[in-house]
Amino acid sequence: MESRKRMYRRRRLFVALLAVVVLVLGVGAVALISSLNTAAVSADSPDTTAQTNAPTPEPTPLTPEEQLLADADDPLACAVSFEGEGVAQEPMLQTQNALYAALPIPAQEGLVFAGWYTSPEGASAHQIEARVNGADLVACTDQRMVLHGAWMSPEDNVAVDAQIPILMYHQFTSRPEGEDGWLRGNYAYIGDFDAHMNHIATTGFYLPTWDELSAFIDGRLYLPNHSVIITDDDADQTWFDLAAPVVDKYQVLATSFMITADRQDPAPSPFVLRRSHTNAMHQAGANGQGQMVNLSAEEIAADLNASADILGVREVVAYPFGHYNDTTKQGVAMAGYEMGRTIEPGYVHIGTDKLALPVVRINYGMGLDALINEIG
Repeated sequence: MESRKRMYRRRRLFVALLAVVVLVLGVGAVALISSLNTAAVSADSPDTTAQTNAPTPEPTPLTPEEQLLADADDPLACAVSFEGEGVAQEPMLQTQNALYAALPIPAQEGLVFAGWYTSPEGASAHQIEARVNGADLVACTDQRMVLHGAWMSPEDNVAVDAQIPILMYHQFTSRPEGEDGWLRGNYAYIGDFDAHMNHIATTGFYLPTWDELSAFIDGRLYLPNHSVIITDDDADQTWFDLAAPVVDKYQVLATSFMITADRQDPAPSPFVLRRSHTNAMHQAGANGQGQMVNLSAEEIAADLNASADILGVREVVAYPFGHYNDTTKQGVAMAGYEMGRTIEPGYVHIGTDKLALPVVRINYGMGLDALINEIG
């Protein structure tokens, strides 16, 4: 009996020991599995310590065009770059849907600049339809535009023998029979003016800016013979009411010579440039001639400075009544103007006196045929 009890006690002890062994083995297995998982995770994870200590890479610098656009922060901004043999112009910022502003006229010894073009092929052929200047609206792709420069020899430029007409209009009328009175000849019938602008817009005329005309006179810039400059004197109300809408419709560059003491209206169209017809010298002096030939050079310069302050530009002045003399020229130059436009008939060519620019006067009754006879 006693031995049977001892046998039971040994069996219970064995079972207890076996349970302890199983428990110990289970804990070890769990620890082993956990250790293996930790090692695996550590192997897959990047070494953040190494990354933290690595130097920060330098950002890629912006190109000049990218920098212009970044500084502008304007969806209408356009970075214009320039290409071509001998062209070393920095890119410049322009505004889409506005006229090109202040395009450069580069210089190269022994050559004449022949303009900016929208393609290399246009530049090589000097194609008028591919040439771009301040008479054109800026149109970009992805806020960028490349213009291609062209050149020609001075001999070839002279051989073109370009004769540039400056058209001079005054008042306008909607009456086909014209206006009455002694100024009848100053008026242009608006139907004729519409036909004139349509002809210029649709037959491939090049419309030079005033800085281009100046460079052309110097022999620094080629202008095609098929060029024309459109101007109006006095900024009469009929110019605003009748003519300016036609200019805007055909998108032809025109200049309005304003008497700034009389009116200071903003430009009625993006295609209208405001330039000086003096501030308060559009009146007769003591001798019946215009003030431009009665006042001193200093007085003329003071008046033109006042006009320039209003218009925000100097560049060119139209002489009232076409009157001018050497004192006039001196005063114009003193005020920082480069050109003066007369009412004398003729065409601008290389070497023309910049302070005595001639015109093609448009009088009442000059229809389209008459214009074509004057400008081709």
